[in-house]
Amino acid sequence: MRTDYGLRALIDLAGRYPGPAMPCHEIAAREHIPAPFLDQVLLALRRHGLVLSTRGPRGGHVLARPPATITLAQAIEVLEGGGAQMGCFDTPDLCDVGAGCRLRSALRDADRAAVDVLTRTTLADLVSDPRPRRSPLAVALAVGPAA
Repeated sequence: MRTDYGLRALIDLAGRYPGPAMPCHEIAAREHIPAPFLDQVLLALRRHGLVLSTRGPRGGHVLARPPATITLAQAIEVLEGGGAQMGCFDTPDLCDVGAGCRLRSALRDADRAAVDVLTRTTLADLVSDPRPRRSPLAVALAVGPAA
């Protein structure tokens, strides 16, 4: 949920960029995200330089950079942390099957393809996407960034 909520909040902010700071409760209401949980997610995004936050009556959150410069891969790295999807990608000797594993190769290829799409897809791509609104990951993985 953390990644889904974080991506939805980033896309919400991207659609309003470079507009005024958006309070957490407004983003939460628009995106149907529990505000206390969104607060935590926005804090992580701020700590990693994707979001700027201001306090006070006119406070809120804005993207730290233009939407075209923030990729889904960068956001997911912040929200989920790095690392391979399976332990054997980085350390093949963990696998009982080892070099003869037929599954590892196929999953590594799938992982590379997904990373490629996420690296090429920016928040601006998702904001400008004319298709009906769907999960950010489903949109990105369906066809990649808008051409």
